[in-house]
Amino acid sequence: MMIFRQLFDVQSSTYTYLLGDLSSKKAIIIDPVFEQTNRDSALIEELGLTLQYSIDTHCHADHVTASWLLKQRFGCQIGSAAVIQAENTDLHFTQGDVITVGDITLEVRATSGHTDGCLTYVCHSAKLAFTGDTLLIRGCGRCDFQQGSASRLFASIKKQIFTLPDDYTLYPAHDYSGRTSTSVLEEKITTLGSVVWRVNQTFWVICKI
Repeated sequence: MMIFRQLFDVQSSTYTYLLGDLSSKKAIIIDPVFEQTNRDSALIEELGLTLQYSIDTHCHADHVTASWLLKQRFGCQIGSAAVIQAENTDLHFTQGDVITVGDITLEVRATSGHTDGCLTYVCHSAKLAFTGDTLLIRGCGRCDFQQGSASRLFASIKKQIFTLPDDYTLYPAHDYSGRTSTSVLEEKITTLGSVVWRVNQTFWVICKI
């Protein structure tokens, strides 16, 4: 059985996810925010969890990760995409890697396009995925900086996320309208078979699937 918490940072409209294995009390945190370190640490301690991993879906441009502070406090390992070559990280993820915390298993899928090092973490047993900024709710991350690419973002969504079963719940790294989750089927339907990318602040590219 899995402990699941979705946490929100108002300043950056960022979601942080805490997953804990109920039997072993081992836990993993995804996309922690620097300013929310005390909140997240308190929750981990209140739930009696042992934090094993602090991982990011990508290198964030709008906030600083709290992974290094959580490592100082809990002795957890830090993980991110191998391609970004981040310093002071312990785990360097590539396509197909598997992260295991107690009975929780996350499959790593490389979903570049917003940035070079975007990852999606898929938990097949719970039928959910953490898509970072690759696929948001009714949209996706901009791709006009940090080696972004509209064509790669399109391929990532089509081949790595939309190939998941329709009933998988998707949890993004951000939402600016108060929405908390979506699903593979919901995003396929609401985009009417199109994926829309914001290439810069005034220009949109639409690619048919």
